[in-house]
Amino acid sequence: MQTITTIGLDIAKSVFQVHGVDVGGQVIVRRQLKRRYVLTFFQKLSPCLVGIEACASSHHWSRELQALGHTVRLIPPAYVKPYVKRQKNDAADAEAICEAVTRANMRFVETKTPEQQGGLVLHRARHLFIRQQTAVINAFRAHLAEFGIVAPVGRHGVEELLNVVADPNDKRVPEMARACLLAFGAQLRRIKEQILEFDRMISAWHRSNEMSMRLDEAPGVGPVLATALVAAVADPKSFRSGRNFSA
Repeated sequence: MQTITTIGLDIAKSVFQVHGVDVGGQVIVRRQLKRRYVLTFFQKLSPCLVGIEACASSHHWSRELQALGHTVRLIPPAYVKPYVKRQKNDAADAEAICEAVTRANMRFVETKTPEQQGGLVLHRARHLFIRQQTAVINAFRAHLAEFGIVAPVGRHGVEELLNVVADPNDKRVPEMARACLLAFGAQLRRIKEQILEFDRMISAWHRSNEMSMRLDEAPGVGPVLATALVAAVADPKSFRSGRNFSA
């Protein structure tokens, strides 16, 4: 059997597709792998070049395969699409990845470290809670407006509405509606507490990360933006210029 030199790996939740070729481009293996057999399959191979689309869980698999001695390149999905030769399916995607990863002018995504991915989770979780906070406030205001109760925009306006709902002597709000709105208020307090905790975590990570501290020295950059950049950009040197990075 000829040695496999390049593999296109189409990752998924359960069933992965492998497309492997030799140095001459001859197809050596084209098969499906269940998730639990992926590492076992690659453990038996000699070190080779593995291409993976940069998508959910791709950084995890990149680290796992690199630990086995393989060279892994993550490719933006948009750069793989032109190499799909026929109707899109897992086998066609794996073949396209295998071809795209060998292109001399191909651009790749640097593999993120677990710390960087942890930072991304932190920022995304904070962003989700902020969106939930906005949704709860909007619903809270809208429901009270149905009873003619409004307040100025901003934090003080929300506090004013919370006080109205918390006052059992205020008969403008029916008891059935009051019970629901009190639940909104409790939810809003929990969300705010969690956002503050995320902010503390971001500040702690910022103080412990040299790159983030250096970015903080730039005008207009604070701990939140600095840590977000550190988490999102695995290797700044992969960009040819500041303009390329900003784009």
